[in-house]
Amino acid sequence: MVAFTSIAITAAALFSSVSLAAPSAPPSTGVIHRIFAGSKVENGGLHFEPQNVVAEIGDLIEFHFLPKNHSVVQSSFDEPCKPLQNGVFSGFNFPTKEGEAPDVFVFTVLDKKPFWYYCSQTAGNHCQMGMAGVINQNFDGQATLAAYKEKAKLTGTSISPALPVNEKEIGGDIVPNKPL
Repeated sequence: MVAFTSIAITAAALFSSVSLAAPSAPPSTGVIHRIFAGSKVENGGLHFEPQNVVAEIGDLIEFHFLPKNHSVVQSSFDEPCKPLQNGVFSGFNFPTKEGEAPDVFVFTVLDKKPFWYYCSQTAGNHCQMGMAGVINQNFDGQATLAAYKEKAKLTGTSISPALPVNEKEIGGDIVPNKPL
């Protein structure tokens, strides 16, 4: 009886520690896509480069911030310049007067659905002026980056999500910039 009880307890402990917890993120592919928020030459600095990225599940997206105070906010194609509920938001944590900000915003690609994003800076109407991008655009349809930017021009003032209480609520991490 003691041996059976010990085996049952050991099996239960092993089962509960191995199979019940769901992974929080897919395994990393080791691929990092660097996107620069801001530009010294294009569109008066209101530009993401590259602005159209194709990424795989498990790839990392790393936003580097150039001068001015930019943000990254996830939206839907149908409502540009408006945050997606429970979407990604970098916050305005990266102001810099020259060069790259000392920190970057990073998140993992969780699926292959299009991920529309914009800068929510209202001083200069960054989103309405074309500071927007997409990850995993569907190239076979009408929902293109050009169409998203045209819709963005027709919106009012950009909206920033409420400031997050902690990093888990923004859908990514703020980490030190490690230039190439």
